[in-house]
Amino acid sequence: MILETQRLLLREMTLSDLDALLLVLGDVESMRYYPKPFDREMVEKWIDRHRCNYAQHGLGLWAMVLKTTGEVIGDCGLVWQEVEGNRELEIGYHVRSDQQMQGYATEAASACQDYAFNVLGSARVISLIRPENIPSCRVAEKNGLKVVQETLWRNIPHYIYAVQRSESKLLTTSNLGSREV
Repeated sequence: MILETQRLLLREMTLSDLDALLLVLGDVESMRYYPKPFDREMVEKWIDRHRCNYAQHGLGLWAMVLKTTGEVIGDCGLVWQEVEGNRELEIGYHVRSDQQMQGYATEAASACQDYAFNVLGSARVISLIRPENIPSCRVAEKNGLKVVQETLWRNIPHYIYAVQRSESKLLTTSNLGSREV
């Protein structure tokens, strides 16, 4: 376990999560702001990429697990991104479509923000969000991030949402896992 919130556990993804993550990343509705939904091979590469991130950086997107059922309903975590020539720590998240609009992304992203500031010592975190992705914009705004810039990221218009540690108003009572990064 990396992080625990009131309703969720965030832990490293494994290949045993492939079928559960395919329900998220392969879903047309969940991935409507991506170029296309992922197929099984793309989800396997996604898991492998984040497992490499864990080994190389000590972070990545983590499996989002409901505490009540143990079910993987998405992913959320921290990923290093190259944006406008700068290395930025991004909070990213995906939630299975039947579990959206229940506050899970906000809860998990808030815990990740707390982790970035209080464990990793980051001065700033961002989220890259397409302007038409209103639900993700709301998640960022609920966690105190504000649009600081518009950019073309991977040739698609995105807002750069950001918050500085000094501006952060964390609303979560997340418990940090025992893992050192």
